[in-house]
Amino acid sequence: MSYVEDSWFSYSLHGQDRQPPWNAVDWKAQPDWEFHSAAEDSADDLRGRWQDAVGRSRFLVAETLAAGGLDSPAKRAWSDGGVPSLRWIMCHMIEEYARHNGHADLLRESVDGSVGE
Repeated sequence: MSYVEDSWFSYSLHGQDRQPPWNAVDWKAQPDWEFHSAAEDSADDLRGRWQDAVGRSRFLVAETLAAGGLDSPAKRAWSDGGVPSLRWIMCHMIEEYARHNGHADLLRESVDGSVGE
């Protein structure tokens, strides 16, 4: 989710260059890098990276809201030429977090057998 945060808010919305560690990845040689790159990282390191990304995202969202609101277009267009708005990006991020929280819930249920509502 750290990568997703930075990708949508820093890279797409604000048009910033990719930041470490994302800028050092050869995405063509390792298209699935984000799925295996953190295997050796500690939970604290991963949580810290995510918290830093969320902090940057919150700042960038506040900046965009102050400058133009939810309908502000992203600086980077999609490959088809379309341009997402901050509103679209925020809704997409809600979907991303819901999907990943669902995955985490399934993993937890497989460990302890407890199911939610």
